[in-house]
Amino acid sequence: MSSNINIQRVCLYCGCDFLAKTTKTKYCSHKCNSRAYKENQRNIKISASVSKTKEVNKKPIEEINKLEFLTAKQTAKLLNASTKTVYNLINTGKLSAINLGQRITRIRRIDIDKIF
Repeated sequence: MSSNINIQRVCLYCGCDFLAKTTKTKYCSHKCNSRAYKENQRNIKISASVSKTKEVNKKPIEEINKLEFLTAKQTAKLLNASTKTVYNLINTGKLSAINLGQRITRIRRIDIDKIF
């Protein structure tokens, strides 16, 4: 079956005007079609990677929320601050902590909640 119709269209990839022979044609050439397909596949992979990265970043915070005693590093991650800030809060008395030994500082979850 051949078509005798010509429809003026705009290519969805390059934006050029072209004459389409069917009502479903979206691209001016096979090259634009291939490039649009590859760009779409690339965007799908990027969005999947971004969502996976967000999921991986969210997981440690969920694990931290379950703990009763936290280290300074875990507290910093929970507060979205640096470990230096956590130690400054401890030294100024705004956050109470227990020092169990050299480099073994633990902070109760209840004390973190009291700050807020």
